[in-house]
Amino acid sequence: MRHEIINLDNEIVDNVTLSESIFGLPLRVDILNSVVKWQRSLRQTGNHHTRLIHEISGTTKKPWKQKGTGRARVGSLRVPHFRGGATMFGPRVRDHSHKLPKKVRRLGLKTALSCKKSDNHLIILNELANVPCKTKDLFAKLNNILVGKSLFVCNLKENHSFAKASSNIKNLNIISEEGINVYDILCHDNLVLTRDAFVYIERKLC
Repeated sequence: MRHEIINLDNEIVDNVTLSESIFGLPLRVDILNSVVKWQRSLRQTGNHHTRLIHEISGTTKKPWKQKGTGRARVGSLRVPHFRGGATMFGPRVRDHSHKLPKKVRRLGLKTALSCKKSDNHLIILNELANVPCKTKDLFAKLNNILVGKSLFVCNLKENHSFAKASSNIKNLNIISEEGINVYDILCHDNLVLTRDAFVYIERKLC
């Protein structure tokens, strides 16, 4: 399966062979859903916390005597039905993450890459080294290639100037090749890989 490699002027400079086992898989919504849920569970902080009765500050004295007042019996002012009291069965600090097999995670990433390829939203750039230093000039070049929200995957250390020039461009995000993931791919219309990032992904997933 051949795919074109272009430059920032939208000119074809080379071709590359895509692996069928990575970019030619059928759509698996169940796999993508499982991986996205797993990723989002890792990002969920779970730091919401309500206080139980032993965490409420206040007196421990019995408000009034048990019998003879005509009022309901109460043993503490820190119970839930009093103002400022405890919360029973409220949210507590916990870890929302869960485990997902590595094979499913790898299959999810391959499926996401295959989806972008089948929808013709996969772009492979020759390099990002010689890019315009000004954001205005870079924006004009990218407008000839991309439509919609785009995710660039590249080596951030080697393409520092591109990352700096594109930092203020709307609907454009950059991640390192080591951090490529299903959730970010699905949240963008276009997936743009540099040649080096493509080689890294093929070597990682094959």
